[in-house]
Amino acid sequence: MKMTLKTMSNILYTVVIAVLLCALLVVGLSKASGNEVNVFGYQIKSVLSGSMEPGIQTGSVIAVKTGGDMQRFSEGDVITYRAEDNILITHRIIEVENNGQQYITQGDANNGPDVSPVLSENVVGQYAGFTIPYVGYVFQFATSSEGAALLMILPGILLLGYAFLTIRRTLKQVKHLLQEKTMDTK
Repeated sequence: MKMTLKTMSNILYTVVIAVLLCALLVVGLSKASGNEVNVFGYQIKSVLSGSMEPGIQTGSVIAVKTGGDMQRFSEGDVITYRAEDNILITHRIIEVENNGQQYITQGDANNGPDVSPVLSENVVGQYAGFTIPYVGYVFQFATSSEGAALLMILPGILLLGYAFLTIRRTLKQVKHLLQEKTMDTK
């Protein structure tokens, strides 16, 4: 069975609108909760530096498992934590001190350990091993003022365009039916 151009365009339109609405939902939830969206106990984070390359590339999106005892981690685990200036950092634990009360961390691409030890109360969660390359750039743009505005405006423009095309198509069909009717009456 051959798919018509109309069917394919309807499917494509539906997919585009669904993706835009999902992105809008993620951005909205992110803004409302202070960029702390939890999905089934995981937080989605954008990676903004190359300190964990090649394993985690700049611009990737990672999943971080939150909750639980933040003193449970061991050497080799990759954790996300809040640094002193409230910036989120994802690095590997290279040493556990004071029975997990603090960790010495280091980025895989860095030459030495981080300057300050990480206190267990600053740990957000553990890297879950889930990475999507380059999507972090999109999320970063979407959470900016310009990106959020675009995600609000673009679906409206697409809906107006679709409405215009639907009205145009309907008018052509009506015109065609009227022409057929006038030919039948002659």
